[in-house]
Formats: sequence, structure tokens, C-alpha cells
Amino acid sequence: MAMDTSSGRRVQRSVLVTGATGGIGAATALRLAGCGFDVIGTARSQEKADGLLAAAAARGQRLRTVVLDVAEPSSCEEAIARIAEMTGGVLWAVVNNAGVPQAGALEDVSDEQARYLLEVNVLGAMRICRFALPQMRRRGEGRIVNVSSGLGRVPWPLGGWYSASKHALSALTHCLRVEMAHAGVRVSLVEPGAFATAMLDRAVDDLAQVDRGGAAGYDRSQSLFGAVNARVPGPEPVARIIEKALTSPRPKARYTVGFDARLLVPLHTVSPLWLSDWVKHTVSGLPRQAPAHADVVKELA
Repeated sequence: MAMDTSSGRRVQRSVLVTGATGGIGAATALRLAGCGFDVIGTARSQEKADGLLAAAAARGQRLRTVVLDVAEPSSCEEAIARIAEMTGGVLWAVVNNAGVPQAGALEDVSDEQARYLLEVNVLGAMRICRFALPQMRRRGEGRIVNVSSGLGRVPWPLGGWYSASKHALSALTHCLRVEMAHAGVRVSLVEPGAFATAMLDRAVDDLAQVDRGGAAGYDRSQSLFGAVNARVPGPEPVARIIEKALTSPRPKARYTVGFDARLLVPLHTVSPLWLSDWVKHTVSGLPRQAPAHADVVKELA
């Protein structure tokens, strides 16, 4: 149980975790439930919600669920209203974890795909904040943890839209932290590196669905994403950091999690662009220059 600083009583604080049925979201929901929080995890279907409930029961834990699609404004508003009923209007914290990848060269990603990505990763997260903040403001305290990505600060080729969405979420989170400080709401950003979740598998599927006759970088990137997902640890370290952001008396503005993120983010910040581009070309397999004129003419013939 956590201390309610407004009353001095020992109470169970309610925490909403979006995208709680897999990967980082599931690890976070289960960890927080084990720490004594009143966890409300969101799922896009009742079937997935039942799976999360079963996972908690297998651990001897209890949590609650709501069905929510963060890409649908009406679904978000209805879910927050339902959560207000479940918690008596005292939702204490939100962990915005729901997100989707969208791998592919920028010229291969359609407007529809890009809009959906931004709807989930950016607008959905901020919409949940907007609907939940009045409950926190009334209490004079609360926590918001937005899960971004190391790729929000290290843009990666064939993942430009995903990096853009996480960069936008980071910027909005930093603004929200300043805007809500006077209301007693602490806002933190968590930037995970690569961890073994379905996200990388979905990115591989995105690349596989683009048939451009062996387009440059696609085969190498599929192999890279698959190899990384097979070697990195599970998402539990991220769940531990999210717990820390919720329980620390003075949470940090930003937490960067994972060896790769802690290495690449500062390196990318200080490296000249020519060096950063060289690394990305080398790792992704994308050529650094156009083929010779004769080769172009031969291909067009």
C-alpha cells in the first residue's frame, strides 16, 4: 500500500496502464499489482483482458481491466469515465504504454499507416492524459509516465515514422511536466532501448509486407531486428523503472533504460551527422551513394 499524502492514511493508489496485455505493458501491470497498487490495465478486446487477468491470478495477484482502443477518442473518454467510477474519481497515476511500430522506408509508408501510428503513439497518449488530469488536479497530486523510446532521440532508417512519433511524445511530455508542476502532478518520460517484445516482431512483419524486389536495406533490417529480439532481455527492467518513477518522492524527468539506449543516445547527441549517417548506412545496409551512371542506364533499359 502507498501513503496518501493528502490524508496521511494508508490507501491503495489506482494506476492506469494502457496497452497492458503484452510486452512492457503486461510486465508493468503485473509488477505494480505485485507492489500493492490498484492496477487497471487496458486491452483492445475482452479476450485479451481475460488473458491479463489470468496471468495475474496465476501469480496470486489481483488487478482490474477495461477495454480501450486509444486510437478512438470516444473509447478513451468512455474508458476514463468508467475508471472514474471504478476508483471513486481518485485515479492517481497513468502509465501511457500503448504503442505500435511502423517500419518501412518513408516512401513506402502510406498516409493511412502514418496517421494510425500517430493516433496511437501520440494523440492517444495525450488524450488519455487530458481526460485523466482533472481527477489528479482535484486531488492536488498525481503521476504520469509516458513510455517513449530511445529511437525518439536516435532516428533510425526504415523506422522514420516510429522515431517521429516517439520524438513528438517526448516533446509533449516535457511540456506537460512544466504545465502540471503547479498542480502537484509529476510527469516522467521513459525511453527504453531494445527489449524482447512483440514490437520488433511486428516491425519485421512490416518490412516483409513491402514487396519492392529486394529494396535496399530491407533484408538487412529484417535480419537485424530478428537477431536483436532474440538476444535482448525481456521487458522487466523497463517495468522496474516505471515502478521507480511512480514510487520515488522526486521522480526524474527522464529515464533511459537498456544498454543500447544508454550508449546510443549520448553518442548520437555528440556525434557529427556525417558519422551518425555512416553508422546507420553501415548497419542498415542502405547504400551511401547512387550507382554509377552506366549501371542506372542499364537498369532502365
